[in-house]
Amino acid sequence: MSLFDWFANRRKSEPISQQRQEREIADGLWTKCEACSVLAYTKDLRSNDMVCLECNHHNRVFSDERIRQMIDANTWMPLDEQVFPTDPLKFRDRKQYCDRLRETQDKTGLVDAVQTGMGQLESLPVALGVMDFRFMGGSMGSVVGEKITRLIERATWERKPVVVVCASGGARMQEGMLSLMQMAKISGALERHQDARLLYIPVLTHPTTGGVTASFAMLGDIILAEPKATIGFAGRRVIEQTLREKLPDDFQTSEYLLQHGFVDAIVPRTQLKKTLAQLIRLHQFLPPAPPPVPLSETLDSERPVSRLIPSN
Repeated sequence: MSLFDWFANRRKSEPISQQRQEREIADGLWTKCEACSVLAYTKDLRSNDMVCLECNHHNRVFSDERIRQMIDANTWMPLDEQVFPTDPLKFRDRKQYCDRLRETQDKTGLVDAVQTGMGQLESLPVALGVMDFRFMGGSMGSVVGEKITRLIERATWERKPVVVVCASGGARMQEGMLSLMQMAKISGALERHQDARLLYIPVLTHPTTGGVTASFAMLGDIILAEPKATIGFAGRRVIEQTLREKLPDDFQTSEYLLQHGFVDAIVPRTQLKKTLAQLIRLHQFLPPAPPPVPLSETLDSERPVSRLIPSN
């Protein structure tokens, strides 16, 4: 008889009143770090923005938690919550796309893979978009593209800075070309935002890949990233097989991209809100862009003579 069996038999022979009752622990009370496996009290972990108190590992957080971390209390105003995804291609893989959408919405409580809205960040007005990896890997479908585009256009109209927290596996394959079109649509809105001399800051988190990296994630005036985030376009194995060479171990990490000039700074999550506020304050006093000059006035041959000769 093993020692474990001996203890088990002895416990069974004890009266029920003498048996020790196991203490039940409520779900979510403790969180295990993915990197160092240390158990941390979830309340303490949340107060540290879900960054491990032992090893500084940035645990994955989702859109609701991001908004709580970045936006001042009672200032968040969500936008375009009525924009719902559809299934224009009637796509089906292991299950129908419409069924997959419905299941994911019920599971996450989200309409799609991004939340957008207006709020205040250290009392500074800001337009914020937060992608959520829980919703089909944060994939960029038509709703994601439409909501981010509307957010940027509204921020341009109201002359507010835009911050987008990126976390995505790329374009949503179930929507095909309609998904890829969102890259150009968002990029066009960002071009108009830049023409208005307004600030746009993407924050790259783990992971940021595919079509999101190929478009608005890399079009920022200042590109920030979280430590040790995976950032890239194609997968590591695909690139190695294409180039037929071994890539560095830290390839497609935020530290590697910083070293090679693809991102401007790596900011720990506990310092992100403060850093964004400093950057917005530095850029908020830019004067509006001058109105565009008509084409006829840009050609000397078509200008009136009085405009070419300075007045006395």
